[in-house]
Amino acid sequence: MAKHLQELKKLMDVMIHSQNDDHFHALGIEAVSIEQDRMTMKVEYKESLVGNPDTGVIHGGVITSLLDTTCGFAAATALGHLGLTPTIDLRIDYMRPAEPHKTIYAVAEVYRNTKTVIFTKGIAHQGDPEKPIAHAIGNFVNMGAETFEGFRQVILEKYDELESGHE
Repeated sequence: MAKHLQELKKLMDVMIHSQNDDHFHALGIEAVSIEQDRMTMKVEYKESLVGNPDTGVIHGGVITSLLDTTCGFAAATALGHLGLTPTIDLRIDYMRPAEPHKTIYAVAEVYRNTKTVIFTKGIAHQGDPEKPIAHAIGNFVNMGAETFEGFRQVILEKYDELESGHE
């Protein structure tokens, strides 16, 4: 795995494990895989995420957050350095409701990377990408490496702190 992808994985670990009151914890978002220009994440089914108690269907906002996060991290893989990619625009097309009691996966990929904008597309599904719950198109800010001077060191130090606390 390329160095910037290894460091991005560490950033994700810091974001997922360092704050117990953020959306990663509230929703249970987890990274599944990370590759150049591609990211897969998931959310396990839990009652607290249900939008309609009569049907047990997960709230659409959970799927939107999962797709935004997955597309954003896919965009970050395209930077070539450790950094963040703020969302410019995100469109979600819901195809069908998620089935209760099943994990939701999001897969996103970069399809164009310009000097200022990274373009992504993604889907949410429950095990079969041919039966998507939703499609996403997301545009993210492509920020230069100079924007993140010092950021890398802070993240790597925080990651080391988290790792030493897990031993």
